Amino acid sequence: MTRTFEEIISVIESAFTVSSNSWIFDSDASQHICNTLQGLPGSRSLRNGEMVVRVGNGTKISAKAIGTYMLNLPSREVLELKNCLYFPSCIKNLISISKLLRDGHSTLGYEFYNPDDKKVFVARTAMFLEDEFVLNRSSEKTIELKETNEINDEPQTSTQQDDNPVPKPLAPRRSERVSKPPKRYGLDNDFAELHLLGDNDTKEDPRDYTEAMSDIDSKRWQEAMKSEMDSMYQNQVWTLVDPPEGIVPVGNKWVFKRKIGVDGNVETYKARLVAGYRQREGIDYEETFSPVAMIKSIRILLAIAAYHDYEIWQMDVKTAFLNSYLEEELYMTQPEGFVSKSEKTKNIRFDTEIKTFGFTQNEDENCVYQKVVGEAVVFLVLYVDDILLFGNDTAILSSVKVWLSKTFHMKDLGDASYVLGIKLYRDRSRRLIGLSQSMYIDKVLSRFQMEQSKKGFLPVRHGIHLSKSMEPKTPEEIRQMNVIPYASAIGSLMYAMICIRPDIAYAVSITSRYQSNPGPEHWAAVKTVFKYLRRTKDMFLVYGRAAELRVEAYTDANFQSDVDDRSSNSGYVFTLNGGAVSWKSKKQSVIADSTTEAEYVAAAEAGKEAFWMKKFITELGVVPTITSPVTLYCDNSGAIAQAKEPRAYQKNKHFDRRFNIIRRYAVEGKVNILKVASADNVADPLTKPMSLIQLDRHMENMGIKYMGG
Repeated sequence: MTRTFEEIISVIESAFTVSSNSWIFDSDASQHICNTLQGLPGSRSLRNGEMVVRVGNGTKISAKAIGTYMLNLPSREVLELKNCLYFPSCIKNLISISKLLRDGHSTLGYEFYNPDDKKVFVARTAMFLEDEFVLNRSSEKTIELKETNEINDEPQTSTQQDDNPVPKPLAPRRSERVSKPPKRYGLDNDFAELHLLGDNDTKEDPRDYTEAMSDIDSKRWQEAMKSEMDSMYQNQVWTLVDPPEGIVPVGNKWVFKRKIGVDGNVETYKARLVAGYRQREGIDYEETFSPVAMIKSIRILLAIAAYHDYEIWQMDVKTAFLNSYLEEELYMTQPEGFVSKSEKTKNIRFDTEIKTFGFTQNEDENCVYQKVVGEAVVFLVLYVDDILLFGNDTAILSSVKVWLSKTFHMKDLGDASYVLGIKLYRDRSRRLIGLSQSMYIDKVLSRFQMEQSKKGFLPVRHGIHLSKSMEPKTPEEIRQMNVIPYASAIGSLMYAMICIRPDIAYAVSITSRYQSNPGPEHWAAVKTVFKYLRRTKDMFLVYGRAAELRVEAYTDANFQSDVDDRSSNSGYVFTLNGGAVSWKSKKQSVIADSTTEAEYVAAAEAGKEAFWMKKFITELGVVPTITSPVTLYCDNSGAIAQAKEPRAYQKNKHFDRRFNIIRRYAVEGKVNILKVASADNVADPLTKPMSLIQLDRHMENMGIKYMGG
């Protein structure tokens, strides 16, 4: 889709004001639009404001449904209009020629309607009167249709086929093969465009400069871009030069983000200029805008801050170049909206400046810095365009804020409230910190029309074994799945899982394996996760109330759980101060021959994470117990013995040597592997379906609870 709805206002405005029952073949329309549900079987209802167009007088018109319209042509053939939008207030009906071509119709020529004999014919060549407005011309440019079946003008929500046979659709004129959209985008292309051009009240962020300029908040985005450019000038990020001979400047992209304040409303409009950036369709900006690799480091520091009752302050970085780590000069083209002659970006290393103020960089997390002054300690965390300051001395923290504001262009946000879209709640009287994504989950549920669904008790249903055999087989199933935003839904769930929801890690792991060709049963499994999140969206990941600040780890495996290739599933959870700080659910890369082997592989993966965590926390210097081995709980005696006394298991010599690293960690005293009863293994929900009682118990041990609990 090359045009947004705002770009076809002139066409749509007349469609909403001129009375006719016509269907217009329009070369300027980007989507099919109808004003009746006649011929629209199996349509899907849309919530109010989900998909809108804005007409010339500024009024927003909401689509009521979307589906495949079976249009009866005068030639007695049936034209299949995919993803047709139903607007009951639209009087004219529009057929997008460009969309027909993309869907495979009429590649051999152009279709024309002859009003004299009421027939449609095809011509290889044509003359288009592009300067004349088609809707204001006489009726010879339209097709008058009289539908034969009366259908109530209420959106059809059922996907059941009608008892009456549907006329055979007009086939695409190129290949018998069913064409499917590229799965790498995560969404059917047309559905992706519609989804991201939805109601502005949902605050979907623009994906590029063009969308920002046509957005309802375009003035805000202009101000944000100007602020970004002004900040770059002030900080001498780049200078205008002619590029040297042989140098091809890299491209750039504006990235836009609405930042939410404490009250849940938009507080700041941010625009970031990113060199060499390429955004793919169908991916949440909230995910791509945030450095996911840092989230576990932030969780660790939050758990420590809750235990020691540290201050947690936040600063807004006016220019995100602080997070760059380029060592060489970089030449790039000029940003849209700010073109002069040419420009050269010059990276300013934040760590060089911060080290002059007494900070040292953590060797295992480049975005974490530390400063110690006597008994006072300050931790600085840099993530994209924000800074978190943790510390036990307000005077030292204040001096750091003053220095940062003088050295760089920053804004003091006071106590931290939102981090990477995660809401921070704090009860200092009980030394508790709770992390919430209820607003994000509400947004996701609304996006995928699950906000009114039933509330589910479990993220994975018992007895459901997903496999490739469930991929769509019939043409009807393929058509249905072509408009299902499967990969985008997986991405949205994955972001929630990565941030604060280890309880859905297993569900996301197994459903994400079928993104290339998902079937109805795969989609049903995804909706099960949505229903579960609807019930649990108000739960927090809570840190606090631990008697001792100590890292504990749990590992588990589900032997040959994958139906397709008999591979096993690994899972681990690390807890600190009563809450999970690191977790993973992953399909194993090797085929284990026994439960012991599968558990041994899982323990090796957990051991590597324990090694990193021990190094990172040791360097922080505020968790004395980290000098002891990290306790790793496993519920398989054979795997524990294999890690401690491998001579008793010579039959496993064939196994991949890289997994034997767990033995080395055990011998060197980095980890201490202990037996735990299966019922007490906190990692169990990351490898297999649970009963409600089991899941609730493990969630409590992971710190997933209501803040008052």
